[in-house]
Amino acid sequence: MDTRSYTTKVSFENDNKSWLLVDAENQTLGRLASKLAYLLRGKHKPSFTPHLDMGDNIVVINASKIRFTGNKLNDKVYVRHTGYPGGQRYATPRTLLQTKPEYIIERAVKKMLPQTRLGMQIIRNLHVFADDKHTHDAQQPKAVDLKSLLEKKSK
Repeated sequence: MDTRSYTTKVSFENDNKSWLLVDAENQTLGRLASKLAYLLRGKHKPSFTPHLDMGDNIVVINASKIRFTGNKLNDKVYVRHTGYPGGQRYATPRTLLQTKPEYIIERAVKKMLPQTRLGMQIIRNLHVFADDKHTHDAQQPKAVDLKSLLEKKSK
């Protein structure tokens, strides 16, 4: 047989991006971040294409009420560098939760996405807010329970 008996359908358009609202209150950081990265990539959709931004836009509220397991609240260290000599700066989750709690979730999700141009494009679809007020009311995000949403997809 000289021809293939099948063809692979590839979608180059993504017109079905939806807006989701996720409440981070009492969610464990790593588990929440992996679920958000999964939704941002679009892996829950049947039309998933690895080299395209197929995921949904996600609004996360109550980032200041995220939960850490064990003693990570005091022992975990976030390291950054200012770019100047001797410019290494350290912070614990306890101090970051007081100053900028959005950064904790954004960083955890960003590290779980591809470290490429596609990853930089995908992370722009994540919008994190410290409290329960957000600025995306016009997009009418649907409130979702991550546990029920991802369990239905895996079965």
